[in-house]
Amino acid sequence: MIPSVPSLESILKRDRLVVFAALAGITTVTWAYMVHEAHGMGAGACCRMIAPDTDRWTTSTLLPLFLMWAEMMVAMMVPSAAPMILTFAAVNRKRRERDQPFVSTGIFLAGYLFVWTLFSAFAAVAQWFLHAEALLTPMMVGQSPVLGGALLIAAGTFQWTPLKNACLTRCRSPLNLLLTGWREGKAGAFIMGCKHGADCTGCCWILMLLLFVGGVMNIAWIAAIAIFVLLEKVLPKGPLFGEVAGGGLIAWGVWVLFSAI
Repeated sequence: MIPSVPSLESILKRDRLVVFAALAGITTVTWAYMVHEAHGMGAGACCRMIAPDTDRWTTSTLLPLFLMWAEMMVAMMVPSAAPMILTFAAVNRKRRERDQPFVSTGIFLAGYLFVWTLFSAFAAVAQWFLHAEALLTPMMVGQSPVLGGALLIAAGTFQWTPLKNACLTRCRSPLNLLLTGWREGKAGAFIMGCKHGADCTGCCWILMLLLFVGGVMNIAWIAAIAIFVLLEKVLPKGPLFGEVAGGGLIAWGVWVLFSAI
């Protein structure tokens, strides 16, 4: 008996499941590790990533800070990038069925995460300076009402800017990048991933800095920001949702500033 040949539809469905499972696995592992680290810090245990003390940090602290931020960016941003990554995988699989060049989806994901890794380096340096100026508590929570209020107002205002709208529009339209900016080969897939990462970073960078307001290792706060980013990208009225939330952030920031007077 001749075995049946899998249909294109079944192959595509299996491919989506494999990619989705991989993304879910990456997200689960990073979130689980963050929860473990946050629990250790909350319990007063010695945290392997950074020590919650009030001593002046040396430059050697930048590496564990960077690793912590990189881990958080993977956990927070991979779910919101899943629609784009799954679309890339589907288009790539169809190209392979037509005997066109095929590239692993992992290369595209690597390009995307590379941009967020660069942001993680910036965030680590920013945290290092904030600690040096005694603007963060030992548990990495902002203790300056001026800093907190200013970040909230800045984040809320950014929600209404043309740059935010342009970056969010591109993040919400996966096919646009693939149809108008397709590049062949592994280098091309990496560059496309970098472009999507740049759009997402341009869209969300200041929201990530709000971690300095609610706590860099506050799991509930991290989850709230991650969910907000996801909803802004996938909801039919995502841009309007973001603008309304921006107004709320501005009001919150004003309240924080005036409450300190």
